[in-house]
Amino acid sequence: MIKIGILGDIGSGKSFVAKNFGFPIFDADAEVAKIYQKDKKVFKKLKKKLPKFFTSFPINKKDVTEAIMHNKTNLNKIVSIIHREIRKKLSKFLKKNEKQKILILDIPLFLENRINKKDDVLIFVDAKKTEILKRLKKRKNFNKKLIDRFKKIQLPLDYKKRKSQFIIKNNFKPKTIRKYVKYILKETLQ
Repeated sequence: MIKIGILGDIGSGKSFVAKNFGFPIFDADAEVAKIYQKDKKVFKKLKKKLPKFFTSFPINKKDVTEAIMHNKTNLNKIVSIIHREIRKKLSKFLKKNEKQKILILDIPLFLENRINKKDDVLIFVDAKKTEILKRLKKRKNFNKKLIDRFKKIQLPLDYKKRKSQFIIKNNFKPKTIRKYVKYILKETLQ
């Protein structure tokens, strides 16, 4: 089984690229959303660490945002709890899909949390900063300060780019992405 990790800046189009491969995707953002809605144990852990912000279940995204914006260390506290659960879910996903030829891993903080293995194929999604910002501003919960907080806990983009075997120049045109994906699959499956 080949695992492909998708790296890049916030809003660079990683999830869109991941979907174009046509293989099972582990989407960590979707898993986090499920955890907030369904996992009472995680709620209790967050409530214990940050009782001022986590008061009711299911966890409201606004409460998470408030906690992160209130104090720089709160993001790390939340990430440490959530990423433990993400690792468990990833492990189940890998077991469930062990017969697949390729699996796509769309996990923010993939390298930062040392989730990657030596033989994983890494793809960096590169997009123009102006285009990324334009697209981020269209999101309904756009919060520049929140995005900046997340960027501070990430490794530099140059480092991620150097670690990657492939770079996709994302111009946000599906045809371009399909071309890159086709090339990467051909190279990877040789």
